Amino acid sequence: MVRYVPRLADGQRVRLAWPLALFRLNHIFWPLDPSTGKWGRYLDRVLAVLGCLIFVQHNDAELRYLRAEASNLNMDAFLTGMPTYLILVEAQFRSLHVLLHFEELQRFLQRFYTTIYIDPRAEPDMFRRVDGQMLVNRLVSAMYGAVISGYLISPVLSVINRRKDFLYSMVFPFDTEPLAVFVPLLLSNVWVGIVIDSMMFGETSLLCELIVHLNGRYLLLKRDLEESIQRILAERRRPQMARQLKELIIATLRQNVALNQFGEQLEAQYTVRVFIMFAFAAGLLCALSFKAYTNPMANYIYAIWFGAKTVELLSLGQLGSSLAYTTDSLGSMYYHTHWEQVLEQSSNPLETLRLLRLIQLAIEMNSRPFYVTGLKYFRVSLQAGLKILQASFSYFTFLTSMQRRQMSN
Repeated sequence: MVRYVPRLADGQRVRLAWPLALFRLNHIFWPLDPSTGKWGRYLDRVLAVLGCLIFVQHNDAELRYLRAEASNLNMDAFLTGMPTYLILVEAQFRSLHVLLHFEELQRFLQRFYTTIYIDPRAEPDMFRRVDGQMLVNRLVSAMYGAVISGYLISPVLSVINRRKDFLYSMVFPFDTEPLAVFVPLLLSNVWVGIVIDSMMFGETSLLCELIVHLNGRYLLLKRDLEESIQRILAERRRPQMARQLKELIIATLRQNVALNQFGEQLEAQYTVRVFIMFAFAAGLLCALSFKAYTNPMANYIYAIWFGAKTVELLSLGQLGSSLAYTTDSLGSMYYHTHWEQVLEQSSNPLETLRLLRLIQLAIEMNSRPFYVTGLKYFRVSLQAGLKILQASFSYFTFLTSMQRRQMSN
């Protein structure tokens, strides 16, 4: 049972960055390799169902804790368990969507790495440029690693202090004191933490990599078109100039359409999970900021988590805006093909007319920028990230005002 191994078109194995290398070990969110046999796929489905049942058990235990604290009107304790519960529910929705589209995800990733991923051997400069845009995302991954480390150290502290504490705020409907019960539950806590943490930084890293490499392909398309046009103008073969430029634009349009089709696949694959991620973001940031604000020293994990989530949203939004800017400029790319110079120098009026019609068609095909969206409800952009931060700040001010009123009473 082998997880999918990304390879380039020539069979060369892709060297994954460390966040994606860790994410590839996640048996819920990373697809199987096509060579996996029937029994391996069956075992993988069984493990996925078992993992989902563990998620459900944790959901029940954490929800019991939240209901108990809400009935006691203990807002501080209630918000202590809120971040882990929200991210757990988010992970359940996202994992369910991935498992329902496991085969499509494998084929989508295979197409990405064979046709879209920029080969560092063929385009070293563009690869360095694209890879540099992922540095912020890797910082976010490191921050998420610090967050889960803070939770995973809890069992060690429990052993030192001779207590039986779980990693998260939970209330079980049965006695958890016997070791035969406590130890499996604690191990399930650790498993859930690792799976969800790798989901938080891994899937965002994969989405960012998809966006930056697609954006890089559009930039390479523009560069190659400009270089080829300059060669046509330099050769100055007047009877054939219009035909040469027409054939060049047709070849470019074919690549353009292939990139657009991949963008549509990207949208279809991630639109639901992006919607889920952004839908939970404002509430999660609100709870994290409130806990970090009320007691920064004791709740440093919440502060790191808040920083990681904030930078994640802004960096993903910035990459989405960059892709939209690039695709929005494609229409002007075809317009600035020096067709007016070809029109002056060409001696074939019929080919010139065909060229002008083709340029008009190319501009119309690229009249709208491409955005990754959340179920068409919002666009992944820097503006969307800022709006989420604004909403979370509004919730935060509401909670702080409630806390002051509670303390005054």
